[in-house]
Formats: sequence, structure tokens, C-alpha cells
Amino acid sequence: MSSLQNLQFTNSFQRELPEDRERGPRRRQVYSACFSSVDPTPVSEPRLIAYSPEAARLIDLAPEECESAAFLDVFSGNRVLGDMQPYAACYGGHQFGNWAGQLGDGRAITLGEVAARNGQRWELQLKGAGATPYSRTADGRAVVRSSVREFLCSEAMFHLGVPTTRALCLIGTGDPVLRDMFYDGHPREEPGAVICRMAPSFLRFGNFEILAARNDLDTARSLADYTLRRHFAGCGSGPAGYTAFFEEVCRRTAVMVAHWMRVGFVHGVMNTDNMSVLGLTIDYGPYGWLEDFDPNWTPNTTDRGGRRYRFAHQPGVALWNLIRFAEALTPLVGATEPLERGLEEYERSLRAALRSQWLDKLGLAANTPDDDADPDRAQEDSLPLGLSLGDALVDELFRVLVVAETDMTWFFRQLAEVPATPEWLARADEALIAPLQAAYYVPEQLDAERTAQVAAWVRRYLRRVLDQGTPDAERRRRMNAVNPKFVLRNYLAQLAIDRVEAGDTGAVRELLDVLRHPYDEQPGKEAFAEKRPDWARHRPGCSMLSCSS
Repeated sequence: MSSLQNLQFTNSFQRELPEDRERGPRRRQVYSACFSSVDPTPVSEPRLIAYSPEAARLIDLAPEECESAAFLDVFSGNRVLGDMQPYAACYGGHQFGNWAGQLGDGRAITLGEVAARNGQRWELQLKGAGATPYSRTADGRAVVRSSVREFLCSEAMFHLGVPTTRALCLIGTGDPVLRDMFYDGHPREEPGAVICRMAPSFLRFGNFEILAARNDLDTARSLADYTLRRHFAGCGSGPAGYTAFFEEVCRRTAVMVAHWMRVGFVHGVMNTDNMSVLGLTIDYGPYGWLEDFDPNWTPNTTDRGGRRYRFAHQPGVALWNLIRFAEALTPLVGATEPLERGLEEYERSLRAALRSQWLDKLGLAANTPDDDADPDRAQEDSLPLGLSLGDALVDELFRVLVVAETDMTWFFRQLAEVPATPEWLARADEALIAPLQAAYYVPEQLDAERTAQVAAWVRRYLRRVLDQGTPDAERRRRMNAVNPKFVLRNYLAQLAIDRVEAGDTGAVRELLDVLRHPYDEQPGKEAFAEKRPDWARHRPGCSMLSCSS
């Protein structure tokens, strides 16, 4: 394992792409450049809240290195190592469906690109490290509240098997940060923090959008060629390479969104500047975990009115964002038709991934779309997710999950416990679905009619299991391998935040340790799997959140 001094910074982004002619954090519009050189702003009293050993190993750092004073200095922004070349990236984006112009890294500063011993390259980025040219009227800082959430969720998503950026460490700054959490005219000082994020690249759709909006084709071509060389070498070059690159972005985006839907994750702010060209989940802001299965739920208070970024709309928003990305690439490709193939690939990949994942969630083998056809199936726009997965049993499940307030995570873990036997099938409705009772927040909602609806679906499901001949033990193993028992519920994150703000850093580490094994039973940790308690239903930080951080 190497020391901090031995980290090899290659910094290809800075070497190969045009730089802003002005250095430093003065707020400004940046033209004909992909980034601006700027150093982190030092903090007064850095303290380590937590780090991820798994993320540290990606850049060959041993645990003792992560607990050293030198580590604290570097990843709080107090010290820049000799080979680091800190910068903030320039990008634009569509926010809530509207073009927002230049945005950029307003509170994120990339320290550099590290080459690990295995040949992988990782961009190390500090979030909350101070002002940059893109900070506009803000201070470039971040609060403990949002930083804890991003640190935990980045690593939780990795262990769930969801494509994501990583989080190396979380450091308290000792400096207060003034924030208006609900934008209601009541700002208050909160403790500050810096998080170090990791990814092969933080390139976004918005990096290309800003250049297209300014008709800066030379810089756009340089960025596209760099992206092909460094991250999509198999796509070729020139217009054909840009087209192949876009198709691959569409494919990866489809897989990422399908994973979100599988585990019940709601991003909350799917602006185009928050969409990775690598198909990674980035920018964990007002995200949330779908607890009661409400397809229209959004965790973002800013999105409360239109619910643009609600759970069920995520596949559609991703497509809308990809169309904006295609528009940005059109001047380089020279035509729209080749890029339309990428959009068609997104829809194919999305349906295939969703269908495969939801059959896996049910422990079922894949069937052809006609194996469980239902001639009376309603149109797609009447389904809770707004699309059919080509399997009537799965499509009907989405309706069953909304008949009562149903905890999505608990439902699938409990469904794995329902025996697929002729004897169980012969039970009365209420007895048949008894193992599912623990998944309901308000069991009284299951009147006779709703109980019959759920029971009818369960019988249909159990008959499919029996037809396929999968033993219950094997079905349970398959289901529990893809249906987590432990997810980062908002109330768990908020409890950890409360303890950190009171000085207890062990809370984050304890929760992170549980989230490392989301599919395991973990005896003694059952409290972390509990459904959302009633006190958390409307508490700030436990239900909806704002973009304030």
C-alpha cells in the first residue's frame, strides 16, 4: 500500500483540454475552456468523521494512512500535494426542464487524477472545499447534514450493486456555514464538512451542453475526443465514434436507472448537470428511499409542485436528459439520425434491464413476453410506472403494491418467506398473505376487497413458482441476493446526522458498517432494517429534503 506522498497523479484532464486563462475563485463566465485552476480554501479545525476502507484500497491507501494527520490535511483542503493540480470544471445544464446556462463546479474542486497500481485511474474531488469561479453568489462550502448523506449513500449504493461514484472520506471543518435549509427566510449556522468523492471521471451531460449552447465546436470536439480516448476507447473516433459513444452512454444510463428502480432509490434532482456520461449515480442531494411504494413520491421540496423527479418518472426523465445530450452532440455528428439510434437503445436496454431485475426480485426465471400474456391488460399509461415490462405478473405487481401503504423493501423480503406449496395456495385470503403483513404501514387499509386483490396476485405468483419447479430455499436465496434488507432510509441518515452534530462520529461508521452488507441478515442489527417510524413521517430530513447544502 502506498503513502500519500507516493500517489501518482496523471492529471490527463488538465493536460489535454483547454484551461481558463484566469486562475483563482473570482466569479465569472468562463469561455473556450473546460476547467479553471483553483485551490481549496483551508479550514480551521479538520477532524475525521469517517472514511471508506474499500474506497481507500482503490488508490492503494492503507487504513493507518487514512487515519493520519497528513490525510486529514490533504482531504480537508488544507494541503495540496506537489503533483496535484486542483481545478473546477465548467459545465451547464437543464434544471427542472429549463436551460440554466453556466453552472460548473460551484463547491467541488478536483485535486487531480490518481493512477492506482492496477492501472485504474480515479479522479479525487473535494466537495465543500471553498469558492470557485462557478460558485455564483454562494460560498462553495457544504454542511455536515448533506455531506453525511452523500458519504453514506455513495458507499451504500456501491454495496447494493448500483453504478455510482464513491466516497473516500468525510471530514468536519470546524467552521460554521450559514444555510437556509428550507429557503423560508430562516437561515442558521450549521457545522461545515468536506467530502472526498471518487470516480473515473465526473464528466456530465452538462460539460457538453455548455459548449454546444455557446457554439464552441472546437472545444466541444476536444472534449469529445478526450472522452473517447480516456473512457470509451472502443468506440473509435470522429462522428462514428461520437455516435457509438452516445449509444454506450444511453445503455449505461438505462442500466443505472433500472438499478435505482430495483432498490427503490429516488435521485430527487435529475438535472442534466447531474447526469454522468459514465452511467454513474452522481451528486447525492435531496435523494430518498422509497419506503411506502408511492410511484409519485419525490424527496425534493423544490420539486413538490410538479413532481418532475418522482420515482415513477425517473426512466422518462433520463430519456429527456439523453435527448438534450444528443442535441449537444449533433453539431459534432453532423446529423440527428445516428443519435436517434442511441435513444432507441436506451428504451430497449431499460425495458430489458427492468424486466430482468424485477423477475430476479421475484425469484423467477425469465420467460418470453407472451408466456404470461394477459389479453385484458390495461394500457401502459394506466400502470403505476407508466410502462409495461412485458410480463403481466410483474405489471400487476405494481398495482398490488399501491393498494395499501406498502414498504417496498420489507415486501420483497417477506414475499421470499411465503411457501410455494399446494397447501399454502389452498389457504383463505387473509391467511395466505399473512407473511406480508409486516410490510404494511397501516394494516387496517387492507379491507376485504384489497386483501382479495393482493391474495389473487400472490396465488398467481406462487403458481408460477410451482410451474418453474424452484425449491423454496433456492427461491429465497435468489430473492434475498437482489432484494436488500438494509437500505439508507432517510430517518436512519438523519439520526446519524443528529449524532454527528452532537459530536458522536461513531454513528456514521456504525451505519456504514451495516450498509456494507445490505443483503445479509446481520443478527443484532435488526433495528437498522425497521420500517420508517411514524415520528419520521413528516420530520425534516426524514421525509422530503431541500437542495440546501
